[in-house]
Amino acid sequence: MLGSPRPRNRRLRRTAALFVATGLALAGCAGGVSTETADKGAADSGEITWWGWTPDAAPAETYIKAFNKAYPKIKVTFKKLTIDGYDAAIRPALASTVGPDVFAVAPGAANGAVGIYGVNAVDLKPAVEKALGADWESKLAPIGVSSLTTDGKLAGLSVGSVFAGPVWVNKDLFDKYQLTPPKTYDEWKKVCATFKSHDVGCFVQGAGQPAFNEDTLQAITDNVKPGVWEKALKGEVSWTDPAIVRALSIWKKLFDDGIMQEGALGVQQYPDANNGFMSGKYAMVMMGTWYMQYSTVEGSTNAISGAGVANPKPFTQLPIPFPDVAGTGNVGALYGDADFGLAVNKRSKSIAAATTFVTWLGTSQEGQQAVADILNDIPALTTAQPNWDAVKLVNPEVQRPALEKLITDAGKSSEPRLATVSADLQTAIGVASTTVAAGQATPEQAAKTLQSTAEKIK
Repeated sequence: MLGSPRPRNRRLRRTAALFVATGLALAGCAGGVSTETADKGAADSGEITWWGWTPDAAPAETYIKAFNKAYPKIKVTFKKLTIDGYDAAIRPALASTVGPDVFAVAPGAANGAVGIYGVNAVDLKPAVEKALGADWESKLAPIGVSSLTTDGKLAGLSVGSVFAGPVWVNKDLFDKYQLTPPKTYDEWKKVCATFKSHDVGCFVQGAGQPAFNEDTLQAITDNVKPGVWEKALKGEVSWTDPAIVRALSIWKKLFDDGIMQEGALGVQQYPDANNGFMSGKYAMVMMGTWYMQYSTVEGSTNAISGAGVANPKPFTQLPIPFPDVAGTGNVGALYGDADFGLAVNKRSKSIAAATTFVTWLGTSQEGQQAVADILNDIPALTTAQPNWDAVKLVNPEVQRPALEKLITDAGKSSEPRLATVSADLQTAIGVASTTVAAGQATPEQAAKTLQSTAEKIK
């Protein structure tokens, strides 16, 4: 969704992963998914289906429309599934002979995990090399190639990447009450108090959907001490490191001091927090670069309408660095992965046409330009940049400089978001975030539990 979300949530418990992996392995032994269909169909005509939890329907239709200018004889039908329901739908579909021709996969232990469903996909390396040449890897964002390659096979082709780290603000609400987006913890508390005095929500987070809690915890930890979170994921430092314990303590303060909205633990990031922000009920939300798409007139209007507002009026939303909650001055951290990859189903009877679509969207200048201009993902093709003259922003003078900086800063980041997090550790991080927030565990206790989980994974 918007990330993707990745915005993306995309967590998959290890037991489910093992069940799926075992089932797929058995199917492979039975001569099922391990064998590519002999009938690949035509490369420039036919009908193909595309399943995914992202993008939204509007961007998907834009991509398809642009594709059809180049390949008018290939009809693409997009089916959008829910984040939480994707695995349950794709699993039996891929085991059948009537599954989608193109399906979404994700890095790490997310829903649609490439490590699990990559066995059902054709190797896209030959097609990408044909499209971009022998040096194709130098032309694509490295994070999109490495995170979607499994067992030496390019199982999914990245459409673009997403990065978390910023907070998005409703500038119109800030202007209405003559407020400035907060840069420090104390400023954040004061801003929230002012909004509350006007019966306006300040900051909203779906803390009941723990996947997104990880984004906020990573932002806080990077503020406390840059790089510690990434090192903990790699096993280079303990999860009981003082920086992580302090981050968990600050996380708890967000609840205690009223920065987090009341009842946050019972709220989902999607749709609840997203709709709360888009409907104007809250002035701030923790989201990533996938939220850039709502800076446009069309994107903002559709999102506000989707949030249940009868007469949607676009507002000016902007990304700001996560506030300096630790008082260290370490702000602006961004961390990301390939948003999602498009895989071609081995059992498809239209492998050639499906490969044409996936390769066009992920490697062609035209396809990647369409991706760039939607502002849902940062394009995988390094030469693709938004055509700002064609992008209709709500407030161009204010938004364009902020978005350009966000894209530039994201391009400099090498810090992963979800791709290197195991399913067990993702679950443990979710438990740590919710139990600390609820007062059921101290930051020190939660950190020890995280370390214990990390040691078991080894």
